[in-house]
Amino acid sequence: MKKNPNESADFTKAEYESLLAFRTAIRRFLRFSELSARSLGITPQQHQLMLAVRGQHDREWASLREIANALQVRHNSAVELTNRSVKAGLVERSPGVADRRVVQVSLTSKGQELLEQLSKRNRGELETLKVSVLVKQLLGSQPASGRSKRAARKA
Repeated sequence: MKKNPNESADFTKAEYESLLAFRTAIRRFLRFSELSARSLGITPQQHQLMLAVRGQHDREWASLREIANALQVRHNSAVELTNRSVKAGLVERSPGVADRRVVQVSLTSKGQELLEQLSKRNRGELETLKVSVLVKQLLGSQPASGRSKRAARKA
């Protein structure tokens, strides 16, 4: 197996700081998204399932295989999550039109409304995090002498 030339390069302190800022922003967003889903009475996994359905290119449904792939879970886990989501009124199943062996999962009106609410909240949080990460990058790229003492302490 060939080694990637980037794998052998040592990380600089600034790269570690950028990596931490990026991973912190991801985790902060995921936590925000999980709490938002719970505040609307659904699980974070149900939110992810609805997004996997709505996010399909050029159609309004997803197969169980596509859901499992999007959520990075096993097929049987995607089936169980779909079952729970059907019971909660978030999605519905139907046999495939072209291939009746394929189960098509689509959003109900309730699922569409909840996904829209969550997506709006998440877009706002992503904008906030984007600004936060950009500010940290700008502060991190300036020499310490060019920053205020307060900014240098925070960095």
